[in-house]
Amino acid sequence: MVSLVLVDSDGAPLGALPPFAVAVPYWQEVEAVVSAARDRHGVDATVLRILSAERPVPPGGAVTYLAEAGEVPPGSTRPVEVDRADHPARCAYARPGGPAASLGWAAAMLAERGCGAMTPVQQRTWNLSAIWRLDTGRDPVWLKQVPHFFAHESQVLGCLAASGLGTLVPPLLAAHDGRMLLGHVAGEDRYGAGIATRAGIAGDMHRIQVAMAGRLDTLLAAGVPDRRAVPLAAALAAVVARYGAGDPRLDALTSGLDERLAAVARCGVPDTLVHGDLHPGNVRGTRDGADHRIIDWGDSFIGHPGFDILRLTDDLDPAEADDLLDDWAARWSVAVPGCAARAAVDLLRPVAALRNAAVYANFLANIEPTEYPYHAADVGIWLATAAESAAPVGMGPEGIAGTRGVIRSPELGPNPLAGPTRRFHR
Repeated sequence: MVSLVLVDSDGAPLGALPPFAVAVPYWQEVEAVVSAARDRHGVDATVLRILSAERPVPPGGAVTYLAEAGEVPPGSTRPVEVDRADHPARCAYARPGGPAASLGWAAAMLAERGCGAMTPVQQRTWNLSAIWRLDTGRDPVWLKQVPHFFAHESQVLGCLAASGLGTLVPPLLAAHDGRMLLGHVAGEDRYGAGIATRAGIAGDMHRIQVAMAGRLDTLLAAGVPDRRAVPLAAALAAVVARYGAGDPRLDALTSGLDERLAAVARCGVPDTLVHGDLHPGNVRGTRDGADHRIIDWGDSFIGHPGFDILRLTDDLDPAEADDLLDDWAARWSVAVPGCAARAAVDLLRPVAALRNAAVYANFLANIEPTEYPYHAADVGIWLATAAESAAPVGMGPEGIAGTRGVIRSPELGPNPLAGPTRRFHR
C-alpha cells in the first residue's frame, strides 16, 4: 500500500496523494508505483526516496515515499508537512532535481552517439542505486546511478572490457560521477537458477578472476576496495566490536582471524577481483545460456575468490553445492598447480558470513536513518550465522583443528568442513 508525498523540483510540498495498492511488494521497485500514480491520479511522479514504512523490514506493508512531480490536478492531493532538511548521506538522485540532472546527462551521452529522443521509465530507487530504462525505439539503454561507496563499479566494468572480458559483463557506454549508461543485455535476471546455469557462472567468474589476479595495482588505482587479509581482518573485527561484542563465539573467531587468514593464504589461491554478491539474480541472460552476463559489481573488492563460490552455492542442496565447489577447486588446481582451493573455501565459511555482516554494517554507516529498514536486520542475521558456523579452532603445526573436522595445510591435503550457509539476497 503506497502513499506518495509530492514536492516540486525545488522541494516545496505539493501535498499527498490518497494511498493506493500496487502488486509488487519490494520497496525499491518503483515502476508500478509511478505507473499507478499516473493512471489513477493523473500525476507524473518520480520517486525520490522512502520516508517511512509500516513494517520494520521489507517487503510489503504500507510504505510512504517522497516523490517529485510537476503539475498536480486540482483536488488530487491533501495538504501535508514535509521535512525539507537535507541529510549528508542522501544520494544525489534522492534529492529534488537529482533524477532530472541524471536523465539530462544520459540524454546528452546518447545524443553524442547519434541516438534521438528517449523515453525514460523509472525502475528502481533506494540507497544502493537508481535505475532507469531508457526506451529509444531500438534496444533499451539503462541508466544506473550509485552512491559513493559503489562508485568503483564503472571502473571495474572498464577494466574488464580493457582486459578482453567485456562480453561477460554489461556494455559500459559512458560513466561519470556515479552514473553509468549501460547497453542492454537480453533475457532476465536468473534468480533461482539451477545447477547447470550456476556452473556456467562459476566458469565465467573463474576466467575473470584468473585474468585479474595479475592486475591488482590497476584495480586498486581504480578505487576497488582492498579486502585482502590485513584490511579484511580489521574491518571484521570492527563490526564484531560494534554489533556482536560479548558473544564468545564471535570473539574467538575475530581473535583467530589472523591465523585463519594466514592458513587460507597458505592454501595457495591468489587474491583477485571478487564480485562480492555472486548469486544468480546478479546474472542476466536467456534460459538457454546463450549469453549470460554478470551484473551489479558495486559490491566488488580485491580479495579471495572463495567468497564468490560460497555465495553462488549458499542456497543449494548440499550435494549440488559440493559438486560446484569441487569443480571450482579443480579449476584453481589447474590454474595454480599444488594449491588447496577446497581447503581454503572451508576455512572461509565463517569469514564469509562475517564479511556479509560487515557489508550491511557499511550500508548502515552510509545511509540516512529512514533507509535503515532495508538493511538493519541483516547485520544481526549474519553475525549469528558466523557464530554458528565458527567452531572453536586452535592453530597447530598441522593446521586448524576444530570440533567439526580438521583443515590441514596444503602439503598435508584438505579435509573439508561441512555445512550450508544462509541465503544472502539483496
